[in-house]
Amino acid sequence: MTHSATTGAARGSLLLPVLLTVQFLVSLDVSVVNIALPDVGRDLGFAPESLTWVVNAYALAFGGLLMLGGRLADLMGRRRTLVAGFVVFGAASLAGGLAQSPGQLVAARAVQGAGAAALAPVALALITVHYAEGRGRARALGLWGASGALGGAVGVMAGGLLTDWAGWRSVMLINVPVVLAALAVTGSGVPADRRAASSGPRPDVAGALLVTAGTSALVLGLVRTESHGWGSVGTLSTLAAAVVLLVAFCAVEIRGERRARQPLLRLGLLAHRPVLAANVFALLMSAGQFAAFYFTSLYLQEVMAYEPTRAGVAFLPFCVGVVVGTVVATRTVGRVGARVLLVTGGLLGAAGFAWFALAVGAGGTFVGSVLGPSLVASVGIGLCFVPLGTSATSGVAPGETGMASGLLNSSRQLGGSIGLAVLVAVAASATGPGRAGLADGYGAAFAVAAALLAAAAVAAGLLHGGAGRAEDAHARPRQRSSPSGV
Repeated sequence: MTHSATTGAARGSLLLPVLLTVQFLVSLDVSVVNIALPDVGRDLGFAPESLTWVVNAYALAFGGLLMLGGRLADLMGRRRTLVAGFVVFGAASLAGGLAQSPGQLVAARAVQGAGAAALAPVALALITVHYAEGRGRARALGLWGASGALGGAVGVMAGGLLTDWAGWRSVMLINVPVVLAALAVTGSGVPADRRAASSGPRPDVAGALLVTAGTSALVLGLVRTESHGWGSVGTLSTLAAAVVLLVAFCAVEIRGERRARQPLLRLGLLAHRPVLAANVFALLMSAGQFAAFYFTSLYLQEVMAYEPTRAGVAFLPFCVGVVVGTVVATRTVGRVGARVLLVTGGLLGAAGFAWFALAVGAGGTFVGSVLGPSLVASVGIGLCFVPLGTSATSGVAPGETGMASGLLNSSRQLGGSIGLAVLVAVAASATGPGRAGLADGYGAAFAVAAALLAAAAVAAGLLHGGAGRAEDAHARPRQRSSPSGV
């Protein structure tokens, strides 16, 4: 089948709805349990210090396995990986909803994160392969990015609504019918994988083990800082182990690229300036964005005394702003280029978070302290998703799109973990007594989030290269042997 024929088939099928469902689900489940945590703790008898593992177990498995999930999609086939990811994700969601002990729920969340790590890279890879450059791909990338951002924001809102109306178990069980519906249309909506050859290049087992262990150790070290502190022996030893493992991974990839021919990450990808810029931008933007969701939720409930449902609904303006920014980016990326949109979106997001930093206070109002900043920040963030997807796959051969997608998703997930850990520490150091003291701590965290978004904009301007046009979308891929089974 020619590329144009494949593209036409994709447009006329259910491919895009399936991929948007993937991105929405994996982002939703990062945040959906946050507001339900108090009810979970009371019902299952969690110790206060272990309750955060309901969130951390998902983040640890998701972040640690993303690179592996992306490469498996290239080597084993994208539809096969997608189906396997849906099955694992759905089964874990069901197990979590039926959990009767803390250990069962934490284990279910970890398996759910593993399923998400198989799903997330496939979505971007399939868009890159099956939608031709130009308006069609820009629209698909815009919807892909918006689905992720909306999943995170809707997760907070849905968590409050479901917890109040149907109990915390519904937060997990709601995934099951969505997964079943997606599986039902995957067969007809997602193009079939080509038959794998009987013999092929060796898989990069050493690289897979090292990057999975390294990224898992990094996420683990970061998520433990809230309870163990940055200077504890456990934190420092875990982060040191992560550095050693990731350095070893890079060494293995450099030495084994010629022999393995199918490395987990071909480091040469980062020689493409748009790819490098996209991953640095994603790391910094996610560090600020994910933490901002967390502190906005805390501010609404702890300072403004919103109940869970009302706090969840307060995130609706953010959803609207993301949609607006995405629509604008989809319509303008071909004229102004990826770099201009990344810089503009980063600066606008930084302005919104800076407004948050100045406006949050014990006497704050919804309009002045939440609505205005939310709209400015969300429009800026919405502007970034189309150029991020375009840049992250610029110059990438079809057989390496899963690799590039896994790298971008890893950058986003690791950025979120790093940002949350750092900003929690910043907020704690700036927090004083009473509600006013809490607001001071949250304001300090928002100020750092603004600085991170500004740094992302600067990085995009310096690293992306080109004249600001969408020339990166037309870069000629490096021709490499395409893996079988894709």
